[in-house]
Amino acid sequence: MAGPVDGLLERINGVILGKEEAARLAVACLLARGHLLIEDLPGVGKTTLAHALARLLGLEFQRIQFTSDLLPADIIGASVFERDTGTFVFHPGPLFAQLVLADEVNRATPKTQSALLEAMGERQVSVEGETRALPEPFFVIATQNPQTQVGTFPLPESQLDRFHMRIALGYPDARAERELLQGEDRADLLLRLEPALTPAELERLQQRVPQIHAADALVDYVQALVAHTRSVGRFRTGLSPRAGLALLRSAQAWALVDGREAVIPEDVQAVFGAVAGHRLHPLPEEEGRAAEEHAAGILEEVAIP
Repeated sequence: MAGPVDGLLERINGVILGKEEAARLAVACLLARGHLLIEDLPGVGKTTLAHALARLLGLEFQRIQFTSDLLPADIIGASVFERDTGTFVFHPGPLFAQLVLADEVNRATPKTQSALLEAMGERQVSVEGETRALPEPFFVIATQNPQTQVGTFPLPESQLDRFHMRIALGYPDARAERELLQGEDRADLLLRLEPALTPAELERLQQRVPQIHAADALVDYVQALVAHTRSVGRFRTGLSPRAGLALLRSAQAWALVDGREAVIPEDVQAVFGAVAGHRLHPLPEEEGRAAEEHAAGILEEVAIP
């Protein structure tokens, strides 16, 4: 059955070649009103995917390049004294956009990283004692280099939990890479992209996500997965209630993308790794396994009701 965002996905896949599942997860994340973390090596298309989403959704877009000398005021903004009026006037920073790309977020210091916390959690910022609302809709897409690279500061667990999903793109397969090498420059393709949805259409889709039917047995399955992470004994802490809600909303968004009005267990399984992987912090003796292996193990161990 055709989904309501097939045209959007088709155009994303025309720019980001051979990464259909990652593109679908990214769209489901935004439909579920979540923030997205893309973790991978430099040069595999993380920034290009964020640019493509912004242009295709018709959203006001700002890119912030995170570096070790970036200050919180550089992203939030600051009040500047204007001699003509004799008053301080607030000049909003690049965070005041509908879609913000926090590029290489783990190259900034923890102090600057934490400036994103309130914005991501509350969709507002506090500046000099005054609370200022951010635009609607408001998304953060952050890219992150592997922590093994020089000059990175690991994101704290509290900030990782603010991201609805974490995905990776990885290297393209041989066919996609050949098409990439012989095809048009990605930057030129981005410049020609026209919106596939309006912000109003995006909002209507977001409002439909919680209305996608989740049967009691399906909610039982989500609860069983969450409970298993808490009792299995391989993690410092299990998934939180917020993670459980993110899992359900993501499964509903995945079903909506697929053009269905009800969630099935396969929807939960499709999004589980992206929702849970960055929230599961294994015990020292379990750290040799990748997050994907931990997530796959949990899905194998928990029976579908």
